[in-house]
Amino acid sequence: MALAEPGPQHEGYRCGTLIYTKIGLASLFIWLLWGDFCYTLMETVIPSIIPLTLKNLDCKNWIMGIIITAIPNFMSMTVAPYIGVKSDRCRTRWGRRIPFIAASMPFLTVSLLLLGWSKEIAAWLHVTVPILQGMAPSMLAIVMIAIFMVLFQFFNQFLNAGFWSLFNDVVPPTHLARFAGAFKMVGTATGAFFSFFLFEYANTHSHEIFAGSAILYVVGFVAMLSMIREGSYPPLDEHQMKTSSRWQATKDFFKESFHERLYQLIFISGGVLAFAGVAWGFQVFFLLEMKMTLSEIGKYNAIIAVAAFVATYFAAVFVDRWHPLRVYTYVVIFSLTGPMMNWVWLFIDIPGRLFFWLSLAAQLLYAFMNALAGACLMPLQMRLFPNSRYGQFSAAQGMIRSFCTIAAGMAVGGFFDVIHYIFSISGSIGLAAGDGYCYRFYFVWSSLACLTNFVLIAWAYRRWNQLGGDAHFHPPATWNSSGYENVAIVATSGYQSKWLKISLWLMDGVMFGSLALALIMLLPLTMHGMSSAIRWFWMAVIPLSVIIAVLWLVMVRGIRRDILRAKAGELPVNGIPHHGMMMVFGTKFFLTIGLVIAQLYVAVGMGNDSYAVIFALSNIVTNFLLLFCMYFILKMEKGYATKIDDASLVSVEL
Repeated sequence: MALAEPGPQHEGYRCGTLIYTKIGLASLFIWLLWGDFCYTLMETVIPSIIPLTLKNLDCKNWIMGIIITAIPNFMSMTVAPYIGVKSDRCRTRWGRRIPFIAASMPFLTVSLLLLGWSKEIAAWLHVTVPILQGMAPSMLAIVMIAIFMVLFQFFNQFLNAGFWSLFNDVVPPTHLARFAGAFKMVGTATGAFFSFFLFEYANTHSHEIFAGSAILYVVGFVAMLSMIREGSYPPLDEHQMKTSSRWQATKDFFKESFHERLYQLIFISGGVLAFAGVAWGFQVFFLLEMKMTLSEIGKYNAIIAVAAFVATYFAAVFVDRWHPLRVYTYVVIFSLTGPMMNWVWLFIDIPGRLFFWLSLAAQLLYAFMNALAGACLMPLQMRLFPNSRYGQFSAAQGMIRSFCTIAAGMAVGGFFDVIHYIFSISGSIGLAAGDGYCYRFYFVWSSLACLTNFVLIAWAYRRWNQLGGDAHFHPPATWNSSGYENVAIVATSGYQSKWLKISLWLMDGVMFGSLALALIMLLPLTMHGMSSAIRWFWMAVIPLSVIIAVLWLVMVRGIRRDILRAKAGELPVNGIPHHGMMMVFGTKFFLTIGLVIAQLYVAVGMGNDSYAVIFALSNIVTNFLLLFCMYFILKMEKGYATKIDDASLVSVEL
């Protein structure tokens, strides 16, 4: 690793006692990203192949949920906090994170291979051990998968705790978001590679995939660890040095980690989001339910991954400029529209090829938003958590996330089983036989959780502003006499009226364009004799579009007046939204009009009046949600004076 002596020319490349030249910083990024490639490929194999293996063994959904989500998250909830605290307090000549990674490598590799050959091991045991011969071979295979999953996830906690905390200890804070973006890009590219080239062989060549990922992990991580070094760490404080009982140590862990409301909200927000996201582990079954083939699913995920790769390249720079918490808060709020929009698939059943293109278009429209969120998560923690206890705080957040994931993992499989049972006994719902109708309810599952999550993260954003915001935030720390821990302040850019005005014009196009589209659609509906759809357009779609346009007109006039007040040095009556984030969302939802046109074209082509009305009403619901999100953001930003067209952003509670 190329390092340099301390000097003013290298202040931008400092991380603790580590000071990098440009070549050294580039070398650091390359080796960490190489490790990311090896790590991501290994981590992708299990959630991609094991669900299919379990499904082929006729495993119940609730058992699948326990194996896929409950087991790894139980390990994360119990083992990870201990490792996080121990690594924070570890002082060796190799550093405090690398020893934990290196020690776990042999055991992790062996457990991964055992998991890949679990069916063969189960078959051998079934023949060899007399007491097991009375058990069904498929059940024994499921049991062996569960056992090997426990082993793998136990040793995986050492890797996770060390690898993720290592970034905070070696990457300069001025480059955190850019590194997180590059890290996300490599992970995304790895996922795309797996989806495009390997996923279709998940059932036929699983052994080769497991073996290849294990070998690559060992070789890749040995190379990475030999090329990266950690710096010197400050001596342990008196709280870290004192010897205490396990009970007292546990009390100290919770007292330090949860003493501040900001931390509590960040932890709970992550937990709620994890609760919502558990059902996405069943995504492959949802896509199969929508009549897509495994080959199409692989290409579908690969295209989305490539789009995310490209989007992340641009997103990372903006996260550094706008602050990761601000970016993440806006993304969480506007992401509520995603699961709500997809409720439409509860009522519509179209050919798999058409669904492929419509769903792919929707996912691509969300690519930049998702890239922003992905680039935020790592620097958000590094900018908010105290450095002296970063591993501990990461483990505390992981513990809450794991608890919620376990709860969801135990519930989501049963949830799908209940839905499947209800529609199987009903025989038909007018779309498809009950056997092919349950995984669509993922979007119902996630909607309430997403709504809860954006309230929590908005509350955290307000608390962060109270603690100093962009210019003055330092992590609260009860173990310091000052009550906080000093961290480097990374400058953020101020609000720009020019870009905010353009973003509002884009939102004008969304609201008034939807009204224009509803009126224009009357012509093709009339040409195709879709009288029922025409009647519903006049009764509901067009009147609701008019109401939305009027409400938006009132709201946007207030925002534009507040911009003028802020530029004149007066206090805004309401909050002012961030220009950059509004540009992202304005562009995204303006382009969504094209997706709505495509949906309506499909409905008209199928000659289905109901589908045309449902697609149109779905767009209406989305626009109502946009109004709600904008109103919520204005209330969230209210009470803080915002400098407009200034080089730096200052948030001061009024």
